[in-house]
Amino acid sequence: MGKTRTRNLLLRYQKERQKNVLAEPGEHQFILVLDNLKPGFNVPKIFRSAEAFGAAAVHLINIGPFDPSPAKGSFRKVPAVFHDDFGSCFRELSEQGYTLFRLAPDAENNLCNCELPQKSAFILGHEEFGCSFDPAEYTSIQSLSIPQYGSVQSLNVSVASSVVMFEYIRQHSQIGG
Repeated sequence: MGKTRTRNLLLRYQKERQKNVLAEPGEHQFILVLDNLKPGFNVPKIFRSAEAFGAAAVHLINIGPFDPSPAKGSFRKVPAVFHDDFGSCFRELSEQGYTLFRLAPDAENNLCNCELPQKSAFILGHEEFGCSFDPAEYTSIQSLSIPQYGSVQSLNVSVASSVVMFEYIRQHSQIGG
């Protein structure tokens, strides 16, 4: 990426991040935790879906500047909380009464067979390296998988986030009311 293009991206990111401080939580109490994702195309797409599904917030762990354009303005609307490490995010969400769920393709518990509490936080790790923390050190975090039937071992992280948000909404929305 050229210096001018990089500088323009950083300026756009900083401008949108300043506007993000005015963002209000969505109508639902779920939170997404983006753990060490590459700051490229997926992060802004997740903000777009989070806004569409009414997320309370998106917590970002060790994620640097990204191009906010693919979010289509949603980075301004969904509160972003930035953390340098997972431990600080875990402590904050635990103190707020959230139940944390880690999405993992090899998890025994199936998302569709799990009753999700109102205050759910969904951890999505790096597509190649997974989460930045050792799950054995956080025994209160439950692991969930999204049922898959093809030969592919995992979903794209932005797609997985949309699936988990849809399932949360399916469980907590009152149809017709």
